Amino acid sequence: MSEILIEAVHLKKFFPTSRGTLHAVDDVSFSIEKGKTMGVVGESGCGKSTLGRTLLQLYEPTEGEILFRGKQVNHLSRGELKQVRPKMQMIFQDPYSSLNGRMTVQQLIAEPLLVNKVCKSKKEIQERVEHIMDTVGLAKRLAMAYPHELDGGRRQRIGVARALILRPEFVVCDEPVSALDVSIQAQILNLLMDLQDKMGLTYLFITHDLSVVKHISDEIMVMYLGKCVERAPSEEIFEHPVHPYTKALLAAIPIPSIESLHKKRHLLQGEVTSPVDPKPGCRFSGRCPYATDLCRQGEIPLREVSPGHFAACCRIEETDR
Repeated sequence: MSEILIEAVHLKKFFPTSRGTLHAVDDVSFSIEKGKTMGVVGESGCGKSTLGRTLLQLYEPTEGEILFRGKQVNHLSRGELKQVRPKMQMIFQDPYSSLNGRMTVQQLIAEPLLVNKVCKSKKEIQERVEHIMDTVGLAKRLAMAYPHELDGGRRQRIGVARALILRPEFVVCDEPVSALDVSIQAQILNLLMDLQDKMGLTYLFITHDLSVVKHISDEIMVMYLGKCVERAPSEEIFEHPVHPYTKALLAAIPIPSIESLHKKRHLLQGEVTSPVDPKPGCRFSGRCPYATDLCRQGEIPLREVSPGHFAACCRIEETDR
């Protein structure tokens, strides 16, 4: 039986604002098996990045539980959390703003080792840095270079090296290729997949690009305004989407074919619901062509529509027509 590495149980993260309470992540539950990748997709502002940062305790959860290897980690003491943190790392979206421009490549990669005091000598630090640079495809001659002297692909390789030098088990990839050229995107994605196989890594891969998430993910979760609206294995999501929002996202993927011009598309209309003190009911109902009064009366729970395929919609039968 597969081992569950990380699990979120009814996880919530709210932020107080001058207008009310912002529901960034609202009652999200999922689990990721060791060595697998969970892709998280949705438009900007849906709570993807907040979810990843909350899992790593960069944000303290408002409610819910985070389990790592079956042990709850969101109520640990500062000392206990310090022991867990090296096992859970993050690759940030912008490889330039996430790096200190006054530090060399060698210093940037060695910094996590120094902060966590995992090496006993400078020689050991040097060996670890050289090894991880070779692993992520950074030439040794770049060790004394500064971030501004490198291109986006090499900068992101530094970010990957910083995340992996502590030999973590779980890595949150927060849109790690969205700031890169298309050709470089493919290189970084292939690197992440190779490292996953070599090191047995488990990923939460956050992106708004469905073609990217299909390439790397075993399972996909679709988020809308803080809620999980659909979750299923990657192939199932692309072949049999059931939630109207998921269908609209898939319809937005460009297809290089003349025949696609005549294909029926699910176009979204209407106003986006505010995530500040949202009203009860489906948050997508204001843009959903199938919405009825029933959709606005109360929370719509995730339900299993087929083995391993979950969706939060009470009008699934109508959307399949």
